[in-house]
Amino acid sequence: MIEERDAHIATLEARLERVERLLFGAKKDSSTSSKPPSSDIVKPPRPKSKGGKKRKIGGQPGHKKHEQKPIPPEDVDSRYEYSLASCPCCGGSMMYSRHRPRRKQQVDLVGRSVRVTEHEAWAFWCPRCRSHHYPEFPPELASGFFAPQMKALVAYFKGACHMSYATIQALLADVYGIPASTGYLTKVVLEVGMALGAPYEELLAVLPDAPVLNVDETGHKDRGTKYWTWCFRAPDYTVFKIDPSRGACVLEDVLGDAFGGILGADYYSAYRSYMGDDVRVQFCMAHLIRDVRYLTTLPDKVTKNYGERVLKALKALFKTYHRRERMSPERFQMQMEKARQHLITKALGAPSRTEAQNLAKRFKDHAESYFRFISEPGVEPTNNAAEQALSLIH
Repeated sequence: MIEERDAHIATLEARLERVERLLFGAKKDSSTSSKPPSSDIVKPPRPKSKGGKKRKIGGQPGHKKHEQKPIPPEDVDSRYEYSLASCPCCGGSMMYSRHRPRRKQQVDLVGRSVRVTEHEAWAFWCPRCRSHHYPEFPPELASGFFAPQMKALVAYFKGACHMSYATIQALLADVYGIPASTGYLTKVVLEVGMALGAPYEELLAVLPDAPVLNVDETGHKDRGTKYWTWCFRAPDYTVFKIDPSRGACVLEDVLGDAFGGILGADYYSAYRSYMGDDVRVQFCMAHLIRDVRYLTTLPDKVTKNYGERVLKALKALFKTYHRRERMSPERFQMQMEKARQHLITKALGAPSRTEAQNLAKRFKDHAESYFRFISEPGVEPTNNAAEQALSLIH
């Protein structure tokens, strides 16, 4: 009876552990996984401030001050100068000082800020051939009601600003005083898209030559069919590609069999499949940090303690990384290498738990691909560049 009871208890404990793991997996949010912040049903609690003090609104001590950049002189349309005839305090005479003048700039919307031109071609009658003839309009009128710059503005509203055709129609009417049907606006956007086909193909062709390339993908549906928008972000440009596949075949199609630069990406299986033995990859450290944080939320104390040790080593690594401007290049490399070895040691020393072993396997198989940013110039430790570009299209 005791043996049967112990076996029953062991079965219940195993079942309880599985349920707890499922429960904690369901509680994942943007701070402990790759989920976007918009997926958080309830916002995760804010981290407690050090010393129990509330952080004040605005710029924080030690942060670089951000100010509005002035418009350059060549783009200023009008300029006004103000002087003093006498001292505002004592009424005495004034003389110019060597101190720099105070400047303020103001931007305003003047009129409709568009130009409407009308072109008339007079009708002429030929008595000899007994027919009417009209002079030819200039070639620049071939674009139709909207000139090329106006068409580009409409396409920008639709593509970059995600405005509906009805909203664009209202903006053109209310701000610019220009009537345009939604059907015509649709035609304009399609026309601009066709015009961008050639330069798009040119950028797509030079992607394999980029020294550093950050890649990410996001899913969406079009009339019920699932598609993936791939983002390829090079230092000077960004290329998006819509494909029904989320697999490594897209990377092979765009970048070829062996990309010669460094690929910044998350730990998704498509990138691991594509990298093989030849492609160099920088896996996103931000994703790694979130995965480690998830371990610290699990009920199993052994796994939780392991996650806290790895997280502490990660914080030490980035503390050194953020102090790079205060150190010489040689000292920075030495300190980062020391922090890297410490992190790898902590990560590989995983207990015999599934989640901990999965993380340790990452370092065992791909440790080098997490630390290329230390020695490779121009490589960022995170994949934020591609993620930010993708966020602009949503």
